[in-house]
Amino acid sequence: MNILKNKAAIVTGAASGIGRASAMLFAAEGAQVVVLDRAPEVEATAAAIRAAGGHAIALIMDSSAEKDVAAAVATAVREYGGLDVCFANAGISGGLVPFLEETAERFTEILKINLIGTFLLAKYAALEMVKQKHGSIICTASVAGLRSGAGGVPYSASKAGVVSLTQTIANQLSGTGVRINAICPGLIETGMTRPIFERARERGSEGRIGQLNPLQRYGNPSEIAAAALFLASDASSYVNGQAIAVDGGLSSSHPVVISRK
Repeated sequence: MNILKNKAAIVTGAASGIGRASAMLFAAEGAQVVVLDRAPEVEATAAAIRAAGGHAIALIMDSSAEKDVAAAVATAVREYGGLDVCFANAGISGGLVPFLEETAERFTEILKINLIGTFLLAKYAALEMVKQKHGSIICTASVAGLRSGAGGVPYSASKAGVVSLTQTIANQLSGTGVRINAICPGLIETGMTRPIFERARERGSEGRIGQLNPLQRYGNPSEIAAAALFLASDASSYVNGQAIAVDGGLSSSHPVVISRK
């Protein structure tokens, strides 16, 4: 359909999961994509895009390092002539460490990747987009950033920070033509959530994963990628400063375990 025809995009955390699915969908819809990740598997994402006839450049870089983020944006502008879309998706969970056992070191590392990295990409992307008077910045937050119960303390705090960052930046960029929105995924099967799925499969309880949301299932990276495509495209031209939950309806209520007769 070429929804993103002639647009240039950056996707971080693109070695797997939501990032890979989004980068491949963006490219399939006509975008030229810079894919970035610390993991070397990001090369496979770019190779898959090129094999399908798309355009992609892989960068093995740290999305929480300012020099790497600046270099990634410069690469997109140099190679593709500008930057229309950026998806600040890279993140880590940090595991479910009890609050009283949490350390400042782990807390700091999670904030650095999940929140500071998002800030850096938004800043450097906006510097280019403001010149063009258009652009869409997308951030991966989480339902864990909306309320308790979906992640550890530092992860949840970092994702709440992404929601606030999105709202604040939208207003800071008022009148520039640049939009910024966040996606709040529910439980999605990715590398980050693999331990949850592996434990459930070992216990034979895979069918119960996601049972607390009204759709009563977990989500797939492609479903988050579809939301990212909407926000990247002109179809969302009047959507700005929002944190959109893509969670099967989980955040619509205070979930309870439903008894089965």
